[in-house]
Amino acid sequence: MRADLKRAKELFSSGEYTCVLCKGEEVITSTERGVKPLIEWLESKSEFDGFCVADKVVGKAAASLYVLLGVSAVYASVMSKSAIDTLSNHGVEPSCDLSVEAIRNWAGNDICPMEKAVQDIDDPKMALDAIKLKIKCHQGEEVKSK
Repeated sequence: MRADLKRAKELFSSGEYTCVLCKGEEVITSTERGVKPLIEWLESKSEFDGFCVADKVVGKAAASLYVLLGVSAVYASVMSKSAIDTLSNHGVEPSCDLSVEAIRNWAGNDICPMEKAVQDIDDPKMALDAIKLKIKCHQGEEVKSK
């Protein structure tokens, strides 16, 4: 596992990706922001058990999704304390450069909406439902504002 996490971090540090998953010779990458790639991976029904992850920012929402994916370790440049707890409580090894109270939204003026959506949820499956509902509501807001 250590070699996989090291490799994921090295690929991530190249700056080309927002998220890198490694297990043995298998490497999966994304340049998408937020939880979008994690939801896509979950919906793909692919196997991610035992993968090690390097990600840019991991809040409780992303941590819950990583638990559902079955990864074994998650490194993030920035990770919320609730993400650390979520990962640890589900047997996933967390590590980060910077631990923060909460992940901020992209504008930096409030808590991330995904973080808010799961703040009182400890069950990763329930967290997934809350995240999907939040995304659906947010997409509805974008349509109304156009």
